[in-house]
Amino acid sequence: MSDFSIAVRAFAKINIGLKIGRLRPDRFHELRTVYQAIALHDVVRVDVQPGSGIEIRSDNPRVPLDESNTCYRIAERVLQAVRQGLKPSPAMGPDGTAEAVPLQGKVLIEIEKRLPVQGGLGAASSNGVATMFGLERAFAVKLSAEHRQRIAAEVGSDLPLFLIGGTVLGTGRGEQVHPLPDLPVTHLVVVTPSVGVSTPAAFRRWDEIAAREAELTGADAAGTIRECGQSVFHWPIFSQAVSASEPASGVPAVGGDRAETLLLDLVRTGIENDFERVVFPEYPELREVKRVLEREGARYASLSGSGSTLYGLFASSKEARAAAERMITAGHAAVATTTLTRAEYWQQMFVSN
Repeated sequence: MSDFSIAVRAFAKINIGLKIGRLRPDRFHELRTVYQAIALHDVVRVDVQPGSGIEIRSDNPRVPLDESNTCYRIAERVLQAVRQGLKPSPAMGPDGTAEAVPLQGKVLIEIEKRLPVQGGLGAASSNGVATMFGLERAFAVKLSAEHRQRIAAEVGSDLPLFLIGGTVLGTGRGEQVHPLPDLPVTHLVVVTPSVGVSTPAAFRRWDEIAAREAELTGADAAGTIRECGQSVFHWPIFSQAVSASEPASGVPAVGGDRAETLLLDLVRTGIENDFERVVFPEYPELREVKRVLEREGARYASLSGSGSTLYGLFASSKEARAAAERMITAGHAAVATTTLTRAEYWQQMFVSN
């Protein structure tokens, strides 16, 4: 990496509730979830050097370094946009004069891993979006909101949420994102067990259970899956979220008094993550971590995404730190952190050199 590489914080997300709906014709499932950005992050460094191609480096051996890496796939698409004539902004040289910006070269992406692989925190997706923002700066170009959204959705369902940050409603297969009013800054404990959970495998397990239940009841599997996820449309938090949201355009929603009530509704309505139903029986140690979080005083505890990461929401920073310390002493990989508002997400994204 050169001294002029662009360093971007790739923030994690948690899922506050997740409902799995019907299997769509494209073989994805209909989903409803509230994504929430949190302060934990990886750091992605992007550099453009003489030559050609894309190279991925990482300090974590579990991170793929080939074309399957989300950062690689994002870089391919951004490079294509650049080469198709996206106009650069003039870069300023050391003497304050405009300087030509090279629109080609070898892209070097270095991923400093702090988040777990296959942990349910959206790390790979966040890394990909961080790569997009890093390349925009490196080439002194700016993709339109629509172009960013299209590239992100092509690469993966979780990527578009990181184009918004803060509190985000996810619909469709998760890629249709709607900015919500920021929830109050909330303290939480995040626990990352060593086991990794495959999201495709978790979905397959969900389909197997739905098919078996359909066979027992005499219903069709598609109907059973649809019924399993249908209650999402009646959850107060989701109905409020939809009414408060803006179109999926990347335009921030306006905050309001509903934020505090929305958080309280999480606890009162018993909002759940459907993946717990298939993940906990296969990984009972994850169910036990959730119970530990609850015993430690979490107002709400849940699996994030398909796991294996779990989190608990606490009333104060002091309570969260104390719970994390006790869990670490007991052998859990726990850390206290906070949620991020949308403004904090954008303000803290780029690392100062």
